[in-house]
Amino acid sequence: MAGASTSSSEVEPVEPQSLKKLSFKSLKRALDLFSPIHSHLAPPDPLSKRIRTTHKVLVEYGGIKPSTTQAPRQAQQPGPSNALALPGPGDSKDPQKGGPQNALVVGPTMPSTAPSDRGFAGKSTAVISASSSGSSERNLSTAALMERMPSKWPRPDWHAPWKNYRVISGHLGWVRSVAVDPSNTWFCTGSADRTIKIWDLASGRLKLTLTGHIEQIRGLAVSSKHTYMFSAGDDKQVKCWDLEQNKVIRSYHGHLSGVYCLALHPTIDILLTGGRDSVCRVWDIRSKMQIHALSGHDNTVCSVFTRPTDPQVVTGSHDSTIKMWDLRYGKTMLTLTNHKKSVRAMAQHPKEQAFASASADNIKKFSLPKGEFCHNMLSQQKTIINTMAVNEEGVMVTGGDNGSMWFWDWKSGHNFQQAQTIVQPGSLDSEAGIYACTYDVTGSRLITCEADKTIKMWKEDETATPETHPLNFRPPKDIRRF
Repeated sequence: MAGASTSSSEVEPVEPQSLKKLSFKSLKRALDLFSPIHSHLAPPDPLSKRIRTTHKVLVEYGGIKPSTTQAPRQAQQPGPSNALALPGPGDSKDPQKGGPQNALVVGPTMPSTAPSDRGFAGKSTAVISASSSGSSERNLSTAALMERMPSKWPRPDWHAPWKNYRVISGHLGWVRSVAVDPSNTWFCTGSADRTIKIWDLASGRLKLTLTGHIEQIRGLAVSSKHTYMFSAGDDKQVKCWDLEQNKVIRSYHGHLSGVYCLALHPTIDILLTGGRDSVCRVWDIRSKMQIHALSGHDNTVCSVFTRPTDPQVVTGSHDSTIKMWDLRYGKTMLTLTNHKKSVRAMAQHPKEQAFASASADNIKKFSLPKGEFCHNMLSQQKTIINTMAVNEEGVMVTGGDNGSMWFWDWKSGHNFQQAQTIVQPGSLDSEAGIYACTYDVTGSRLITCEADKTIKMWKEDETATPETHPLNFRPPKDIRRF
């Protein structure tokens, strides 16, 4: 017993990482053995392909018994012009018996009442009547199997990843809104410190600070036809600033609560504002008169954009709906109920007749003017999305409440980059929220407004290539749920 105890005590203890090391070694060995196969496929072998096809056909149709009454009935039906009949060794070649029993007919889709007998449009289907006796010796054509359907999902374009190249500080509160001058020389930001600051777009230097609001500023817009800038905030006020005098020249009174969003019509001198009173109001810029009160939402109107053609006004709300409005009569043209949660952000494509909307459940793309649903984006950000923007090259960016910035390919909905904003020193990690973003006029620079009181500017990485940043794209397997 003493000898046994000493021998057991002398056994070396098992190293805790040994199993992990062994599994990694085994995985590396397997990769070394089989990884070259994936890039260099073996040449196709006709004999093995025929054997494989024959086996698949036998597995699917080997148990089907020949029917004596079905053969004459099939002979009476007008068959397709490109039908192919392949007799087997056990076939009856007597023409009085209606032709070969196990004929293989390959042609266009034949009408059928069975729900499972469906064919793809534009593809050939196979109708096979096979006997079980002597079927293992048959050599069937590869046309018996339907070709694999290619994916209908569009392949995304390659886009270079975006990187942060400038951080601008100056505001004393959360930066809630941003707008770029149509001349592309400056941009303005509105903050929770109740000020509007105008910055030089090229250098990022502060040019001007405007005061006048008594609450945080949630919406900004710069006119392309006049020297006017418009602002809206939680103080229920909508102001028109003359940038030649740098002062307020008009105020638009009518909202019963905070104003969350605003937009300028591209062709008519009207202004649209939406707020917590669940109403989108249409204003005449010159006379300060309210033209319409677009009422119909059940909750806060937090996003709006306008178009020169119908529907000229599109609004998104916390009631999880998107409404399209007839601007002539102030009535609802269409209500989209695809989202399940608040629609906090929308973005219209600068060239295409389409727009995207963001909610905490998903990001969806719709076509205009009918508002037809196109598809969801191919992955979920799983956070509250406060803002989104699209440039002419088809790069869409969404900013989340947790500081996440996701970049998408507009055409396919592929998420090609996921970035996380870095909180500036002196701020809490919980202040990593992105409240507003916009592209400049050229679409080559991106401006984000964040909860750490900073403004960040982004641009594409010029050193990136498709080789250094490959496009890892897989089309969705089930297209029906999109």
